[in-house]
Amino acid sequence: MDKTTNHKAWFLVLPVLVLVAFSAVIPLMTVVNYSVQDTFGNNQFFWVGLEWFTEMLESERMWDALWRQVAFSAIILAIEVPLGIFVALNMPKGGFWASFCLVVMSLPLLIPWNVVGTIWQIFGRVDIGLLGYSLARIGVDYNYVADVFDAWVTVIVMDVWHWTSLVALLAYAGLQSIPEAYYQAAKIDQASRWKVFRYIELPKMAGVLMIAILLRFMDSFMIYTEPFVVTGGGPGNATTFLSIDLVKMAIGQFDLGPAAAFSLMYFLVILLISWVFYTVMVNLDKREGK
Repeated sequence: MDKTTNHKAWFLVLPVLVLVAFSAVIPLMTVVNYSVQDTFGNNQFFWVGLEWFTEMLESERMWDALWRQVAFSAIILAIEVPLGIFVALNMPKGGFWASFCLVVMSLPLLIPWNVVGTIWQIFGRVDIGLLGYSLARIGVDYNYVADVFDAWVTVIVMDVWHWTSLVALLAYAGLQSIPEAYYQAAKIDQASRWKVFRYIELPKMAGVLMIAILLRFMDSFMIYTEPFVVTGGGPGNATTFLSIDLVKMAIGQFDLGPAAAFSLMYFLVILLISWVFYTVMVNLDKREGK
């Protein structure tokens, strides 16, 4: 019996396709158009080809922002993934306290990004902030506005506070999917706690951990609101990540051509690394399915 195809079903997804076209595809094509043209105003453009891309690749400013961004994402992943796993391993497995912990862990994720930045901006102030004032009282010279190290520590701790819960919740979901029979077999074999984690829990969490790493990488690599609210990219350019530098170029300096080329290169880097993570995740699932 031949399978019939109902093409009318496409009409059900047509509104979504139209919405995506207006919200994503058309703006992207506009950016591509700006990246290969220049203007002197009066809405008159002329073709420059790949000039802006060449200029960005030779720009020391962009490379500095890129290395700051890479360093930030690497530090974030190195802290949040192990910390999230540790929290998930120590959460109750069931009952009232498990539900309570899940609710508490979800609270930071509900706070908008600009509110998180405002909270930590006030929290770290030496004059009125609880953290800044307390550190000043015990003799610690802390000033995230003037000191590069303090600015980086503040932005990193802020992101860890905000997003470690996501890794913990995903890791907890992975742990909950492990059958009890695995733990009973490990208990019979008198396996140590480390061996249970190494050979049972960690392999079973590998899939959700790859999702957590992918999500945290994309978000940390695109971070803008929190560090901009807290430090404004300063002191100097110490916390001027790629997104902040791009906004300064596009809106502050109104260099539309270079900013468009910059944004496309930024997008391709994120897309490439995300594709690598996705490929690893798919291959991991195939290996577990065998």
